[in-house]
Amino acid sequence: MEPFVSIVIPAYNEEESLPPLLEKLDRVLNTLKQPAEVIVVDDGSRDRTPEILREATKRYPWLRAFILRRNFGQSAALTCGIEQARGKVIVTLDADLQNDPEDIPRLLEKIEEGYDVVSGWRKDRKDPFLSRKLPSRIANWLIGKITGVKIHDYGCTLKAYRREVIQGIPIYGELHRFIPVLTDFRGARITEIPVRHHPRRFGKSKYGISRTYRVLLDLFLMFFFQRFATRPLHFFGLVGLTLFLAGFLIEVYLSVLKLVYHQSIGQRPLLLLGALLIITGVNLLGTGLLAELLVRTYYEGSGRKIYTIRESLP
Repeated sequence: MEPFVSIVIPAYNEEESLPPLLEKLDRVLNTLKQPAEVIVVDDGSRDRTPEILREATKRYPWLRAFILRRNFGQSAALTCGIEQARGKVIVTLDADLQNDPEDIPRLLEKIEEGYDVVSGWRKDRKDPFLSRKLPSRIANWLIGKITGVKIHDYGCTLKAYRREVIQGIPIYGELHRFIPVLTDFRGARITEIPVRHHPRRFGKSKYGISRTYRVLLDLFLMFFFQRFATRPLHFFGLVGLTLFLAGFLIEVYLSVLKLVYHQSIGQRPLLLLGALLIITGVNLLGTGLLAELLVRTYYEGSGRKIYTIRESLP
C-alpha cells in the first residue's frame, strides 16, 4: 500500500537519539489512520548512525534509510528525503528529539482543513536565550517583514507539506529554513500551530550564532526571488538607472563649472565619482538585460510555467 504520509528526517551524528526516536515514531504511526513511511537520511555521519539505521530497517517495516557519501548539509539531506518520499503529505522532523513526533497527528489534522503548509511553532522553546532564541527571534522577524510570509518560527524543522507544493523546489545552501517562502511562490496556503519543544538530551547543537550572516544573505536571495525572479531587469534596471542618472547629474554640474565659471575640475573627486557611477549604471543595465534573456531562455526552453494551478474545474 502506498503511504499517505512520508516523514523525512535528516540525521547527522545522532547515534544516541535515533533509537528512542524510532521507538516513539513506531507508537505514533500506530495511532495514524493513514499508512505512513519514515525516511531517515544520514548526512555523512561519523558515528554509528549508519549501523543503527541498517539494523532498524530490519526491525521497522515502515522505515527507509539513505546514507549520503559525505556531509552535504541539512538542505541537501532534506532534498534527498523529499525526492524519495512517496506520500501525499510530507512531514519534516529533526532527529535530535527536541521535536516531538506526537505532534505529527495535529499537523496532519490541520493539513486536512485545506492548508498546503503547516509550520510548527516552538512557542516554549527550550534553548539558550542569547545563543539560540534571541538570534532566531530577530531572524524570524526579519524574514516575515521582508518576505511577507507571517509565521513565528522559520527554524522549526517540524512542518507538514502537501507533496505538490514542495517536491521539485530547489533547496540548497541554507535555504531549508526558507521552505515556507519558497512554497509561497507557488501560492501555497500556509498556517502554523504551536508544537512541543524539548531540551537537548544528547550531543550538541550543529547550529550557532555564526550562521547569522548566511541567513542574512539567503534572506536577500529570497527577497530577490520573490519580487524579481521572473523580471530581473526591473531590479538591475532600477539600480542601474539611479546610479547612471546620479553620475550624469554630477558630470553636468562639473561641466557647468568648467564651461561657464571656468573653474578647474581635473582634481575634483566628484569627477571620478560621476564617471564611476555612470559606468556602474551602464554595467547594471547590461546585467539586467542578460538576466532577462536567461530567465526567458530558462522558462521557454525548459517548458516550465511561471504559474501554478491549484484546481482545474470542468
